Amino acid sequence: MSNSLMDPIGKLMGLRYKSHPWHGVDIGNRAPEVLIAYIEMVSTDTVKYEVDKDSGYLKLDRPAKYSNTVPALYGFIPQTYSAENVADYCKKMSNRKGIVGDGDPIDICVLTEKDITHGDILVNARPIGGFRMIDGDEADDKIIAVLDGDVVYGDIKDINEAPPLIIERLKHYFLTYKDMPGKDKLEVEIDAIYGVEEAHEVIKHSMTDYHKRFETLRTLLSGY
Repeated sequence: MSNSLMDPIGKLMGLRYKSHPWHGVDIGNRAPEVLIAYIEMVSTDTVKYEVDKDSGYLKLDRPAKYSNTVPALYGFIPQTYSAENVADYCKKMSNRKGIVGDGDPIDICVLTEKDITHGDILVNARPIGGFRMIDGDEADDKIIAVLDGDVVYGDIKDINEAPPLIIERLKHYFLTYKDMPGKDKLEVEIDAIYGVEEAHEVIKHSMTDYHKRFETLRTLLSGY
């Protein structure tokens, strides 16, 4: 079958099925400065939702132990992956050994003044910094971003320009959100809060890790 015929067939097939938010959504050609983020949770959610890696559907991951909720849109960056490159960068910046990638896409929080009522959506986000979070021996970076064009937060260029209370709330959330009733407290720490340049580096390393891990899948998806 000719390529000229395959292209519209591939596009039509793509319309029949929901794209997997991790593998089937493009990060955007302006990444890491401006990128597409997939949102799993919003600030009114009192349970943690997470994408099922196999199906791509949003699932209930776990109930919250306490009443605190994430004070921003929360999700991940498509076509990113935390593996060797992310781990090596974390070791370099934290001066620590024995760090590995957590095997997940890079998490992102997106600040906006708008009341967005549900997840399972895509937004244009502009990273301004992040948390160098270490979960046991795993690099678990949390990128902080603003909704591109947001009226209140849209002009923020670096995390040090963001309201300190918002950053403190995010920090508290990530240090406690994995607590579960009846289980020992997990060894989660935020080694540093970094600015926009380091956030860009983390994202670029995660894009490299993704391409190395999923190159075959990426090639197959590019045909559709």
